[in-house]
Amino acid sequence: MYEHAPHSRFPLSRRGSRHRAVAVLTAVAAGVMTAGALAPTAAFAGGRPDTVQSGLNALVKDDGMPAALASVKGRDGRTRTYTAGVGDLATGAKVPADGQIRAGSNTKTFTAVVVLQLVAEGKVALDAPVDTYLPGLLRGDGIDGRNITVRQLLQHTSGLPEYVNKDAILTSPKRYYEPRELLDAALAQKAHFAPGTRWEYCNTNYLMAGLIIQKVTGRPLGEEVNRRIVDRIGLRHTYFPVPGDMSIHEAHPKGYNQDADGSLRDYTELDPSWGWAAGAVVSTNTDLDSFFAALLGGRLLPAAQLAEMRTTVPADEVGPGTRYGLGLMSRPLSCGGLYWGHGGTIPGYETAGGATDDGRAVSIAVTTIPGEAPKQHVAAMVDSALCR
Repeated sequence: MYEHAPHSRFPLSRRGSRHRAVAVLTAVAAGVMTAGALAPTAAFAGGRPDTVQSGLNALVKDDGMPAALASVKGRDGRTRTYTAGVGDLATGAKVPADGQIRAGSNTKTFTAVVVLQLVAEGKVALDAPVDTYLPGLLRGDGIDGRNITVRQLLQHTSGLPEYVNKDAILTSPKRYYEPRELLDAALAQKAHFAPGTRWEYCNTNYLMAGLIIQKVTGRPLGEEVNRRIVDRIGLRHTYFPVPGDMSIHEAHPKGYNQDADGSLRDYTELDPSWGWAAGAVVSTNTDLDSFFAALLGGRLLPAAQLAEMRTTVPADEVGPGTRYGLGLMSRPLSCGGLYWGHGGTIPGYETAGGATDDGRAVSIAVTTIPGEAPKQHVAAMVDSALCR
């Protein structure tokens, strides 16, 4: 959930040779555009290597990921799932097909959708100040909720400081945090810039968005996410955890974080309360594909609010050509056009992917937070699968 905040990343040492992985991903980029529809989880199809499977294999063998999973919805409308590696390092258990994972900052898109549904219902105004809904709550050094709008929260242009303390989270992963405790950690710091003058990824923006949802609806954030999104479009393997729920409910690969000595520690069970509106959702790759496809297809928002969501500002620190809307990012494709999604990072899991306007969708997950090289390999795989 902090994957785009450069000073908040969990570093991961690269393990093994990267040359084979680079070669495989180069083959992916070069070959998928002419390979036609991808075959289901077979090593070869019609004499051609299955490039998604090859890419996942390289992430495990050459980049040191314990497991890698993917779901690809192609131009033909078919969804194919892939796995590589092991689901449990202690037992060597297989990776469950389309297993559940912690979706991290993909949660921000869910939260933004709920806010925009409230905008469509006339209960929230994007350009109203935060004080309209939470009077007096945002006050600090250079911080004033009378001068920060709802839009600026959703677009990361508020200037609010970051509440995430990665060291505390890794030290006590099962600790419960109240949203107000997290907000106090942010308000103890100075504002990073005047509202509306810059873009900077910050989880505190979505903490505030979650508090606005609760104030306006009178209901817990998780209930609103589940009712307004998960149940509405039938995401059968997605949920917003209730307070105190540290488990992943269905079949899943275990998630790991690399300690300073290079060993991998199991972080599968953790209390996601510190992520909350910015990072608590549990899902699967296939459900994430369905979510982003449904969003772009107009099944969750009226046209006016979807257009607001897709109105973007530059976010080049995420990647060249990346732009950020309201809880939604656009990235350029090597074959032309854009894809829309978000991505997520939380101890144990990282996800990347998105969907195109014509219904193609890809989601890839790995079961530890990758270093820069494997992160780039995953991005190349997403691009290649969407451009096939």
